[in-house]
Amino acid sequence: MRRNNYQWILMLSLLLAFPCGVSAANQPPSEGGVLPNIELPVPEKLSYRQYLGLDQKSVFSIPEIKAEVVIIEIFSMY
Repeated sequence: MRRNNYQWILMLSLLLAFPCGVSAANQPPSEGGVLPNIELPVPEKLSYRQYLGLDQKSVFSIPEIKAEVVIIEIFSMY
């Protein structure tokens, strides 16, 4: 179970690390604010889609992930 959690976190981190296909607001959310709707490309590998609980479409958003907890790490690059 613990290994699956690490794999899931790693996979989500990799998806968020690549800006291709990601659309979000131009401004970061304010402290304590609501995260904007972020669309990510659906992984090509069937096992990844099954792990995330996604169907076959081109993009998905964070609330569509079938998990109790989703950890999102935001990097300030500038």
